[in-house]
Amino acid sequence: MDKESGAAAAAGVTSSREVFGAPCWVNLMTRDLKDAQEFYGAVLGWRFRRTRLGAGFSLAVSNGAPVASIGALEAALHAPAGWTPYFAVTDVDVSAARIRERSATVAVGPLRFPVGRGALAADRDGAVFGIWEGELIPDWLTWRKNAPAWLRLRTRNAFEAAIFYAEVLDWASEQAGCCQVDYEGDEVVLRQEGHVVARLSSGAVETAPDPLIQPRWHVHFPVADVEATVEAARRHGGSVLGRQTTPSGVTEVKLRDADGALFTVAGRPARGDARQPAGTGT
Repeated sequence: MDKESGAAAAAGVTSSREVFGAPCWVNLMTRDLKDAQEFYGAVLGWRFRRTRLGAGFSLAVSNGAPVASIGALEAALHAPAGWTPYFAVTDVDVSAARIRERSATVAVGPLRFPVGRGALAADRDGAVFGIWEGELIPDWLTWRKNAPAWLRLRTRNAFEAAIFYAEVLDWASEQAGCCQVDYEGDEVVLRQEGHVVARLSSGAVETAPDPLIQPRWHVHFPVADVEATVEAARRHGGSVLGRQTTPSGVTEVKLRDADGALFTVAGRPARGDARQPAGTGT
């Protein structure tokens, strides 16, 4: 353990170096922070508090536990609103270089924040993701176990994508503590210390007009009542893009928020469902 990781551990904070390669957070960038808080507060019941990242960010909390963060887009960027997953890395500069070396894109950063350094990237098929070096949220291990947000990559070829992310994020490497990659049918399943933390599936088409078919990291939020959540989203300016029932009987509904960001709500799986991650599901 290096000096920085040791100091973080002594303070009870998990460092990205301890869980490298794993999804460590999800963040929404939106054009109006206040409107987004009102939407997700009404739809998902979240409350919000300030973060150490500055006035342009807020932390979403559910039942007293952190779920996600929301940040305000700079008006000059003219960027679309969107949810982005972040992956823990040991060295953001090294990971950014690996991304570029593999013909993918580092769009923003690396940038320095009060608690670490991050960058925004897109893989070779255009799916956007972030990398983060530094402190994670307090009690990150509980966040991972309870899975208040979970991820699925819809990509052109899941096996090729898994190789790309393995090379960038040290998945399935010989390093102690790395994420493990398993192949289950036509899916790639990512596990970190036994917890399912992401799934990768094939079939995306980069030029598809339907945003649900384009290569994308989809952020899912488990909810107690899917239909009530969907109706709340509609009442507050959101829209329904599609729905499905998984082979395990879980209802998933793809939504667009009032600012255009895509996200999915899913019913909580039956306890012991082997297709779901530990906690609340994927």
